Amino acid sequence: MRLAARVTAGAAAPWSGDSRSRRKDEGRVLDTPIDELDGRLIALLTAEPRVGVLECSRRLGVARGTVQARLDRLAQRGVIRGFGPEIDPAALGYDVTAFATLQIRQVGGHDPVAERLAEIPEVIEAHTITGSGDMLCRIVARSNRDLQRVIDQIVDVQGVERASTTIALATPVRQRTLPLVRSAAGPTRTGPALSP
Repeated sequence: MRLAARVTAGAAAPWSGDSRSRRKDEGRVLDTPIDELDGRLIALLTAEPRVGVLECSRRLGVARGTVQARLDRLAQRGVIRGFGPEIDPAALGYDVTAFATLQIRQVGGHDPVAERLAEIPEVIEAHTITGSGDMLCRIVARSNRDLQRVIDQIVDVQGVERASTTIALATPVRQRTLPLVRSAAGPTRTGPALSP
């Protein structure tokens, strides 16, 4: 049996290079980077990261090749950035989490500073920001005394003029992306819900 489809000018066919889904939201058609099946697949892998492709296909009710193609496409487009384990710094002995707002000397720019910060193992994230500071770093340390050592390393980086640090007391909402996946995928119609 031959499949035929009419494609209007400017619209991508579902099998074309533009794999974004189109969904209606409040009367508007939105281009979304994932569809409902992608969302269900991501939710399943978030809840059970060690589940295999064959088991995913069984649970989602689609062919194994479909799951593999979806995973490949999601990885290629950067939606899924990796399949590695999620590491808890506290379990490694880094019980203190802090956020350092850095003021950067404007002459050299952010990139050289970011390269040097990446050499400090306790700097686990760095973002350029707007506002009173130039960069925001999430850092970890073994203790408050160790935090001082890490801060000293950060302010020794050429280009860093000043650092202001805030210690996190608790993390009531951990880093998460599944709510974004739910929103981007739209409402589920069939299969498992988009929840872990």
